[in-house]
Amino acid sequence: ISIANEIKAKGIFGRVVAFFDDDPEKIGKKVNGIPILGPLSDIIELINPGADDEALIAIPSASQELIKDIHITLREAHFSRIKILPQISQIIEGDAHLIQARELNPEDLLARDPVRVSLIESLRYVKEKRVLISGAGGSIGSELSRQLIHGGAERLYLFGHGENSIYELLKELKLLQEEGVGEKATIVPIIGELQDKEYMRFLIKRLKADIIFHTAAHKHVSLLEGNPVEAVKNNVFGTKNLIDAAKEAGSSKFILISTDKAVEPQSVYGASKLLAEEIILNERKNGLKYLIVRFGNVLGSRGSILPIFTRQILKGGPVTVTHPQARRFFMTIPEAASLVLKTAGLGLEGEMFVLDMGKPINIKELAEQLIRFYGFTPDSEIKIKYTQLFPGEKLEERLFGDNEILEKTEFPKIFRLRRKSILETDINTILEKLRPIVFFNPSFPELFRNRKELKKILKEAIPGFGMVDNEPEY
Repeated sequence: ISIANEIKAKGIFGRVVAFFDDDPEKIGKKVNGIPILGPLSDIIELINPGADDEALIAIPSASQELIKDIHITLREAHFSRIKILPQISQIIEGDAHLIQARELNPEDLLARDPVRVSLIESLRYVKEKRVLISGAGGSIGSELSRQLIHGGAERLYLFGHGENSIYELLKELKLLQEEGVGEKATIVPIIGELQDKEYMRFLIKRLKADIIFHTAAHKHVSLLEGNPVEAVKNNVFGTKNLIDAAKEAGSSKFILISTDKAVEPQSVYGASKLLAEEIILNERKNGLKYLIVRFGNVLGSRGSILPIFTRQILKGGPVTVTHPQARRFFMTIPEAASLVLKTAGLGLEGEMFVLDMGKPINIKELAEQLIRFYGFTPDSEIKIKYTQLFPGEKLEERLFGDNEILEKTEFPKIFRLRRKSILETDINTILEKLRPIVFFNPSFPELFRNRKELKKILKEAIPGFGMVDNEPEY
């Protein structure tokens, strides 16, 4: 009803011609002159949509199965334009706005039923605080920003090195605020580099950032295998720069976003995130309240396989899958962000947490479901082609290792992680060995950007880390 009223008030988006519902108590009645039709299964007989007609699924608490059924019904009724309102956790207990409606996409149908998180309750800890998000232009960083505007923060700092993504996010958040979404936090865009140590010290102290969400990282496994020094420079030393700056500036809370690929890592990316975790854990004696939140892949992120599969399907295939038995953990970006915010608000500092990702999904089956979403038949119309695992890629990821123990918390989908370090030496020693490779030192010019020496250090420090015999020096 609130969406219908908003459409009428704006007067430029057409008009609402009907509500559809399965509730027999409502069917046949009218609300503000708009008929309630139903049940949904009879939509084909009840309405004949035109080319410009649009269906809006306004059931924020709907299960995945219900959304799937509604989507099939609407497609069979020849609706070419189908939009959806965000999940209940993203609209603050029912306070929905038209601007939040978006195109229905594969993530809405392929993901598990999301965990329901009360953002109002979860975000009390950011009230009147200054919150900084590193990597704000990325998938997780930008979704954290969208949800954080509901928390009543004094300022929201969007920090990133990509000016276009920060610019687009700033415009989006300003527009949401103009339309009544969230609270009137001051949003400040900041372009900069984590790798610039002195700048980070200057910046965090000047901003007086109370709470820092560190999402920034280079993330592409195969790409970072070819650029291992840059992976370590950004993911390891960038994290070190930010945590040191936060400590010096007196920040109250620091949340590191980690990954399942940090568990017994074989890739440079996984190794870099494991070292980032160790850097944070090493700070427990310095008084800063920190959290590490680890989870697996997110559907629809810029680095995920879903956009790649989509492009392959829309060009007619084939869809490339590395291995028929490859499996990964997945959740949607909004759910991951909601659980991160919930974790940070549990009041448990100085610890590691793992999000419940459900059961791992077979990549081949995910590809087949996506092919069907776009109206094609797997194999007969769109072929699936098997390639091979990339260097550093595992057949299946794990959320915790043999040296780690999961414990329940007060929230059912968030687990505390108890661990013993698997590193062969302490983190500060490893950093000192890596430093002349990442940063030029005239005393050791032959080590600068030497990827072979870098991988040797990682192999010596991390049990199970792989290194090829013919690794080039540069």
